[in-house]
Amino acid sequence: MSFENLNLDERLLKAVEACGFETPTPIQEHAIPIILKGGDVMGSAQTGTGKTAAFVLPILHQLITRKPVKKSVGPRCLVVAPTRELAQQVEKDATAYSKFIKFTQGSVVGGVSYGPQIQLLKRPLDLLIATPGRLLDHMGQGRIDFSRLEFLVLDEADRMLDMGFIGDIRKIVAAVPEKRQTLLFSATLEGPVLRMAQTILKDPESIQLTTNQKNHDQIDQRIHWADDVSHKHNLLAHYVQAEDVSQAVIFTSTKRGADELVLQLNRKGQKAAVLHGDLRMTARQKTMDQMHHGKIKLLVATDIAARGLDFKNISHVFNFDLPNTAEDYIHRIGRTGRASACGTAISLVCRKDWDYLVSIERLTGGKLKRDLIPGLEPRSKEPKIRSTLGNAGRSWKPRRRGIPRRRMR
Repeated sequence: MSFENLNLDERLLKAVEACGFETPTPIQEHAIPIILKGGDVMGSAQTGTGKTAAFVLPILHQLITRKPVKKSVGPRCLVVAPTRELAQQVEKDATAYSKFIKFTQGSVVGGVSYGPQIQLLKRPLDLLIATPGRLLDHMGQGRIDFSRLEFLVLDEADRMLDMGFIGDIRKIVAAVPEKRQTLLFSATLEGPVLRMAQTILKDPESIQLTTNQKNHDQIDQRIHWADDVSHKHNLLAHYVQAEDVSQAVIFTSTKRGADELVLQLNRKGQKAAVLHGDLRMTARQKTMDQMHHGKIKLLVATDIAARGLDFKNISHVFNFDLPNTAEDYIHRIGRTGRASACGTAISLVCRKDWDYLVSIERLTGGKLKRDLIPGLEPRSKEPKIRSTLGNAGRSWKPRRRGIPRRRMR
């Protein structure tokens, strides 16, 4: 299979070639023909497998081969993404693929001034990329005209539900024309995501190319048992000084923890920067640009960076703190080993992380490899359970003693 077999416009094929892509990925091979035929799609695939191109390319093909409605204001395609970073990544990819066609696009996201966005929405657009909160702000002020909308894309739908955007998504869906092509992409197609998809898509084709039991085979996943936070710092220091760490993302559970970790790394002479939701948009963009250009070796981040960021040279992901949901572990480690490359994911686990580790191993379907560094072995032992899988894989908790009932008098 080659991109030529997908019946895309020659100008789009030229742009794909300019990006250095030769053959479509599985998600592209499956999704593009369906979208070109006008069908709704709900799809799941691992991060780094070209999911954005799977919907951007066929939408661009249809936009340049169809005549837009006469009304001149408003977007023809709306892509809704959970975070500013993911929205920017979609915009960047769309810019690359539309290099040889006449195309207009823009984004409305939080953390930046309203003025330029208001002016943007007064013009006709082929593609509008938005985060739910800022999009609803503009909708509430009557600044967006959806009358010429032909495509609605919900990207990283499971993440939007995790972030509490389900009500916002329903308001957005209710505001766009009923006659449209709707595409939904998610890491998983089950539970609340599947129920939402069934209510907003019309006879969709389902494309599922991942399972929870087999994710990221190209990533070497390891666990280090740690006594405490100080032990975690020593383990991390050992790894980031290694020559094989070209660039790494280090995840923490809190913004304060991220700030403190960056200070410690910088004091030790490491080029580290922080990325979390309290930073201004300009600061976040500067950090991402520095990562892209290799000026920063270590990026310390909260889960805001778990999805949507695509840095090509990430050799390692470190979980200084485990995430409180197993699905976020999958997305965190997906920052490395992208596009079939190899990567390494190392999690530093102490007793407070134990329940999270059990959930992760239940989701991934196997016990993650334990590792030791000579001279940095833990003093404490990992809690013992019969198994981390099946019924025995319940979260570890101390047994509660029975409380005798009071007698009735």
